[in-house]
Amino acid sequence: MRIGVLEILSLPSQNIANSAYNSIFVKQYASIMPQVVAVWCRRRGHEVYYASYHGTGSVFSRLPADLDILFVSCHTQASPLAYAISRLCRRRGITSVIGGPHARAFPVDCLRFFDVVVKSCDEVAISGILDNDYPPGSIVTADSGLSGLPSLEERIQEVRASSFYRLRRRGLVTIIPLLASMGCPYSCDFCVDWSTRYQHVSQDQLQADLEYVSRNYPGCLVAFHDPNFGVRFNESLAAMESLPSGRRPPYMMESSLTVLHGDRLRRLKDTNCVYVAPGVESWSDYSNKAGAGRSSGDAKLARVLEQFDRIKGNIPYIQANFIFGLDSDSGYGPVELTKEFMTRAPHVWPVVNVPVPFGGTPMQRRLMENDRVLSQMPFAFYYSPFLVMRLANYSAVEFYENIIDLLEFTSSAEMLRRRVAAAPSGRVAGINALRSAAIRGTLVKFRRILKGLKEDRALRDFHDYGKGRLPQVYEELYDRMLGPYARLLSPADRTPECDAE
Repeated sequence: MRIGVLEILSLPSQNIANSAYNSIFVKQYASIMPQVVAVWCRRRGHEVYYASYHGTGSVFSRLPADLDILFVSCHTQASPLAYAISRLCRRRGITSVIGGPHARAFPVDCLRFFDVVVKSCDEVAISGILDNDYPPGSIVTADSGLSGLPSLEERIQEVRASSFYRLRRRGLVTIIPLLASMGCPYSCDFCVDWSTRYQHVSQDQLQADLEYVSRNYPGCLVAFHDPNFGVRFNESLAAMESLPSGRRPPYMMESSLTVLHGDRLRRLKDTNCVYVAPGVESWSDYSNKAGAGRSSGDAKLARVLEQFDRIKGNIPYIQANFIFGLDSDSGYGPVELTKEFMTRAPHVWPVVNVPVPFGGTPMQRRLMENDRVLSQMPFAFYYSPFLVMRLANYSAVEFYENIIDLLEFTSSAEMLRRRVAAAPSGRVAGINALRSAAIRGTLVKFRRILKGLKEDRALRDFHDYGKGRLPQVYEELYDRMLGPYARLLSPADRTPECDAE
């Protein structure tokens, strides 16, 4: 059979600047499981075509038109584009299968468009799909664990297709994705991995993948896609330490603060860790993940600052992740604490996220039960700066006023001066300058939404009380975001089915 595997990383680029950013950075966000599916199909002797779409050019030009099966993977915000592609598949008689984060979160909605939906995947499930074991309308759930995942060497042609420039040359940024584990031992109620069983890749496999990078692509940046890297810290670091110090590839990862302590920081430095992104999340909740016990408020701030100060000097680039607008947030306190954190830790880049009720999470179930999910909002708006839920302690106007205040402080000239002074290198200082400029661009979107909320009573009522149909401003924005693909989706197609089961 002729099989296509497509990962959608972005909606179509909106302008030249957006296109340039997507071509340099978003291109590097390609995930591992679509590449693994391509390998599994190739092992069975099929003719496999793999591609990733990062918002530039035509989606349809990346794959042959006469496929027998198309596997699609995407995050929720890019799902409308996946749905549009599925419409074309049906016109051409191509069996369409969707997997990945969106399929796992909203399988019922996916069934409106795709023949088969894969919530969790293994090689047996893929073989069953290829053998027509699952009739149209099936939701496939499989969990055989990490055993048997293809090595990096076996999926390198997919890595080159997604991350390299014209398959051969490195670009300004070239990232090779690896896994040391899957799942997470924590159960944060907003996280799509809250119930995924933690599993560790064997030390031998991880060592072989690192050796392959070191031998064939020296200097390429490795990105660990683990939801929480280093839970089994000694095994992961031992695989890296097996390489001579001069041959260890630079790597980046996300981890909880509880992992980053003591002698481990020196080992991360010695193994060439160049980027770490722990989650602080909230000043009043999720403190166990941040290594702050049950503390909150000022006490949690003090504990977290101590931990980030210990990381400094061991890892060149440090990021802290926050979410503003959780049910535990109220008043101006969370904004003040985050500003204080930025002021006292200029060596840490802060990312402030908007809460999103992804399907299957405890947060989403609670919000659905209390009629707080804005069910008219298309999935294209399931990312910052858009609110797709009613907040517990803020009106929409209050939320946007607070987060704009916070982002203005984040990207201010004074904070940039502090970050440049605290940067361990000119490269880090330059990255922070670029990210500050990007936030100032994002602020335009936040301010536009706030202006609309203040001027349009119907828009305020929609966000604060869930009243009325989808506001016209979102319908028009949806069409602009989808570009030429918008015509493939009817008004009914755009209203999501938010139930996760």
